Amino acid sequence: MLESRGSSDSRLFYFCFIVASTLGNEYILRMPDRNSPILSVSEITRQIKGTLEEGFSHVAVKGEISNFHRHSSGHLYFTLKDERSQLQAVMWRTRAQSLFFTPQEGMKAIAHGSITVYEVRGNYQLDVALLQPMGVGELQLAFERLKQQLASEGLFDKEHKKPLPPFPRKIGIVTSPTGAAIHDIINVIGRRFPAVELLLVPVKVQGTGAADEIAEAIKDLNAVGGVDLMIVGRGGGSLEDLWAFNEEIVARAIYASAVPVVSAVGHEIDFTIADFVADLRAPTPSAAAELVVPDRTKVIELLRNYCYTADRSVEHTLSTEKEAITNLLRSYSFNRPADILRQHIQHLDEMQSSMEQALSHRIALTSQSVQSLQKRIESVHPRRILERGYSLVRRDGKIMTRVKFLHEKDEIEIEMSDGTTFAQVHS
Repeated sequence: MLESRGSSDSRLFYFCFIVASTLGNEYILRMPDRNSPILSVSEITRQIKGTLEEGFSHVAVKGEISNFHRHSSGHLYFTLKDERSQLQAVMWRTRAQSLFFTPQEGMKAIAHGSITVYEVRGNYQLDVALLQPMGVGELQLAFERLKQQLASEGLFDKEHKKPLPPFPRKIGIVTSPTGAAIHDIINVIGRRFPAVELLLVPVKVQGTGAADEIAEAIKDLNAVGGVDLMIVGRGGGSLEDLWAFNEEIVARAIYASAVPVVSAVGHEIDFTIADFVADLRAPTPSAAAELVVPDRTKVIELLRNYCYTADRSVEHTLSTEKEAITNLLRSYSFNRPADILRQHIQHLDEMQSSMEQALSHRIALTSQSVQSLQKRIESVHPRRILERGYSLVRRDGKIMTRVKFLHEKDEIEIEMSDGTTFAQVHS
């Protein structure tokens, strides 16, 4: 039933109530009091924000992650949903850094945090302080999804695997400095091949920031130079403990490494994403140390065998060649060239003597010509002219050939046969 009231002044209609019967339910619509204060959008949003945030300050919400996005700022944005509803969620960078895993599409998780309102859009969202996968099954699911993704991109292809050097000189190690893994590696390599230089890059191998540290250490060992291969790993643990080696950032760092990488994570039954990307997977850190260096006792024995074989081979070769040379020296074909050579040597000696005689005769003739020319030159030398009573007059180093070139009081230089004197010109 619809009832309306009006007056000639306001022409206002008041809907007092509407009663509708639909499937046995009654709905009553009432108009708010017209004396209620009028609020702006910002004011009503702020009031809603205060009510929601006060009433839902500590909540734990479970759901499936979708629309996951890691912003360049480091903040995480995603949606939690179930079969009926969905809830927008945000995890700020400072909190996201504490995650030991990377959220995946479709992963079921429990988010701890508080409800907040994003006033710009008037949307409410879950401000996540802690995010946990719902059991080991979800981590295993995330593992399989990332494994499938990286495999489709070719990160596990055998064509990309690099061979390990048979005799490395410097080995980089990426692991915890306090764990059992580093001690096992040092002990095994020290026993098998102590000549190798070990370079440890200490990192966290589990917990917050472990994956980032491992990836950065792999890059650093590539930048150092001179590293022949590296071992990346840790001792055994639960799936959560080993999760840093299942992170995409570690997988891509291993794939991009120019230095061969040996993955040594956990025990023989443990498999991580790092194992599939690495150039070689070792079941344990100790096994990795066994694989990357040879046994020095076997190397020494091998060298001894090589030396013995080489020595015998050289002796046999020398004996065979010596006999061949002896036979050759006794042969006519070898001695005939020697006889011909001696004849040529004698002929050369004769030619040399003839050349020396011809050269001596030529030198004597040339010497006589030189002496004759020397006498002629000496006869026309200016000094010989001066000895006959002539002299040279110079002014400022220039020879004066005419009296008219001289002037009163000019300083002149007079060169005679026995020396030089100076004078002044007078008219």
